Amino acid sequence: MSVSFDQWRQAERRKFDTALRTLKKGRPRSRSPRRRWLRRPRWRFGRVKALYGLFVVLGLAALAWQPSPETAPSRAMSGAYVLDGDTLRVGSESIRLQGIDAPELRQTCSDGWAAGEAARRALVALVARGTPSCMRVATDRYGRTVAICQVNGEDIGEAMVRQGMAWAYTTYSMRYAADEIRARFARVGVHARSCDSPAHWRAAHPH
Repeated sequence: MSVSFDQWRQAERRKFDTALRTLKKGRPRSRSPRRRWLRRPRWRFGRVKALYGLFVVLGLAALAWQPSPETAPSRAMSGAYVLDGDTLRVGSESIRLQGIDAPELRQTCSDGWAAGEAARRALVALVARGTPSCMRVATDRYGRTVAICQVNGEDIGEAMVRQGMAWAYTTYSMRYAADEIRARFARVGVHARSCDSPAHWRAAHPH
């Protein structure tokens, strides 16, 4: 039986279409844009969990890390006078609390809150609980003694950071980094207001 050219072409076309449909059925489906869009929040949530885990690790490391003081023994500092939120004076000796940076005495926040004076009063209240004992860590460029001080066994620097009356001075020490994280989450002190860090405030007020 003879087949015309048109009949042959139609038969070949049907074979091609059948083969194409079979190939499409066997190919795995690609994810639609909608499905990819739905997966993005899950990826972001995993990223947030990773960042949170990093903060936890840094906090634990800060708690475990202790500086190597130049002189190990602590000495009582009777007659201590508070100059500002992170500095004491005993006689002619100025003592800078190690690892914290409190608002400068004249520093106010954008809402008018006198952060510097509030920090000074907070340190006065801590020192008034007893006789501070300080362990010298170093001497800064201004000739001040940098020390870790306690009153009745309580770390004064830690108490100031936890109250939100000082920032952890992470440029020189990670000792109170975890305490600052807690204060930020609790929104206490400077973290409850629009306050610049002391470093930014000093840069804007050079004199």
